Amino acid sequence: MRIGIDLGGTKIEALALDGAGHEAFRKRISTPRGDYAATVAALAALVAEVETSLGEKGSVGVGIPGALSRVSGLVKNANSTWLNGRPLKQDLENALQREIRIENDANCFALSEAVDGAGSGAAVVFGVILGTGVGGGIVFQKKFISGPNAIAGEWGHNPLPLPTESDLPLPPCYCGRKGCIETYLSGPAFARDHENLDRYHERLARSLAGVINILDPEVIVLGGGMSNLPSLYAEVPRLWPRYVFSDHVATRLARPRHGDSSGVRGAAWLWDVSSGEQPPAGRSPPSGP
Repeated sequence: MRIGIDLGGTKIEALALDGAGHEAFRKRISTPRGDYAATVAALAALVAEVETSLGEKGSVGVGIPGALSRVSGLVKNANSTWLNGRPLKQDLENALQREIRIENDANCFALSEAVDGAGSGAAVVFGVILGTGVGGGIVFQKKFISGPNAIAGEWGHNPLPLPTESDLPLPPCYCGRKGCIETYLSGPAFARDHENLDRYHERLARSLAGVINILDPEVIVLGGGMSNLPSLYAEVPRLWPRYVFSDHVATRLARPRHGDSSGVRGAAWLWDVSSGEQPPAGRSPPSGP
């Protein structure tokens, strides 16, 4: 059994996959915002509930809205700022008395959708999280790329391209900079500017055009709560050609086949990704760098 957990800014979701890769358990709870100890306890309690319910122990993979530092092993770059600088992997391993795997939530999401989701069959997939924060993950030939700094795909902390008068003044970001894409396209940002959906479409088109110009993915899959807005899939591709350096844009903008929390499936596969275990029959999430 493989257990995946998606640790988000507002909710924590747990999923268990049986030996055939089929869903055996799923539950969501609210995130204990601002409380690190309570967050660790909530994660451990969810794992215990899964295992008690199903009567067996499993491997545990966790997707987080940040990354583990290559230097210290501590959490960095999390928009759930109470996680930053904390030894989450060590603390959770101590609580569960076993080794776990932790990876960026957008990488988990992109892997899930690239393997057998909306990006299935594509060589290059960019997975986007539009939720409490804005993240991204890159999958090349069904392998996620994290990079030497563990920040590959973190487009949300690039500046919003081509800011206009309506984008000013540049809003401050939790990362210490101003005008990050996340400050315009996250769920909280939309809530502050919800009366102007057209402006959200245009900002998202500008921002994703920058990704296309650099990465040129075959598919961009949207995840997170904002991905449930139906208008994004018609309006953004209509707008982004004016910003893409090409005479034609073949990149597809797709809904997640496995829902806005598809990343929890990728988290369940992290044990396979890291340990070299054979994935369940019918699933083939290979290792990433």
